[in-house]
Amino acid sequence: MADTTTQGVGAQPQVRDVAEDAGSGGGDGIRTFPFPVDLSLGGVGMQAVRMGPERTWHLDAPLERVHRIDFHVVMLFDEGPVLHMIDFAEYEVAAGDLLWIRPGQVHRFSKTSGYRGTVLTMQPGFLPRATVEATGLYRYDLPPLLRPDAAQLAGLRAALTQLEREYEDGTTLPPSLHTAVLRHSLTAFLLRLAHLAASSAEAERGRTDTTFTLFRDAVERDFATNHSVSAYADALGYSRRTLVRAVRAATGATPKGFIDKRVVLEAKRLLAHTELPISRVGVAVGFPDAANFSKFFHQHTDLTPASFRAELR
Repeated sequence: MADTTTQGVGAQPQVRDVAEDAGSGGGDGIRTFPFPVDLSLGGVGMQAVRMGPERTWHLDAPLERVHRIDFHVVMLFDEGPVLHMIDFAEYEVAAGDLLWIRPGQVHRFSKTSGYRGTVLTMQPGFLPRATVEATGLYRYDLPPLLRPDAAQLAGLRAALTQLEREYEDGTTLPPSLHTAVLRHSLTAFLLRLAHLAASSAEAERGRTDTTFTLFRDAVERDFATNHSVSAYADALGYSRRTLVRAVRAATGATPKGFIDKRVVLEAKRLLAHTELPISRVGVAVGFPDAANFSKFFHQHTDLTPASFRAELR
């Protein structure tokens, strides 16, 4: 992967909205890159390689521009800090941190950061369904930035080093057996990673009020059809005042702000990922009237939907 591939940072993750510069530069539009089978040793459905300036998804791919991938990426960083944009939020990553990017997510590498560490890429379908479910490969509700403690990091590094060794050794075993060993080694690493992701999410949930957790889950389920704070409060059996206190304590935002942020993210994804007419995007996020959708989107991004999409083209 390119030397636009990751280093790290210190204490708390810094996340900020970067939609305003997501599509800078020329081009025909946001690109979706398939898994680079041609760059994979032996054509297997995964890679485990060192990050550096010679690595890329495709030889002509400007990774510093916003793009989408249809495969899994896990980056383990040896250096930091690095800033990396995922789904229009920028994450500050430190040495020893991991980024887990899933198929369909929009992201962009930093132009100024030298990425150092190991990158694992995996083609959907490379692992059996049972392993996919056990490792939570499609848990889009989990945060992409993971910060293991020393023991967790040691285990992840050992598993990834073994996987990298197996990946590079394409001559000791017959191809079919080599692929089987890769799948087992990959599964071992992903099980450790999935445990880290789940425990991190559980710890985060433990730090938040149950009221907020229920509200967050309800918004994730219904944001496309329900933008009303009162409706959520009624459905959850709380007073509006109780909901406001819980959401503000957990996020610093109001319930309405939390709902709007989720709606805006989905609208950005649809504008960036699809060719849906803007009016259809509005309908998909709960705005039957195109003018109301444009007004809402501009209020939260300082861009019209058309301008936002144009910046990605």
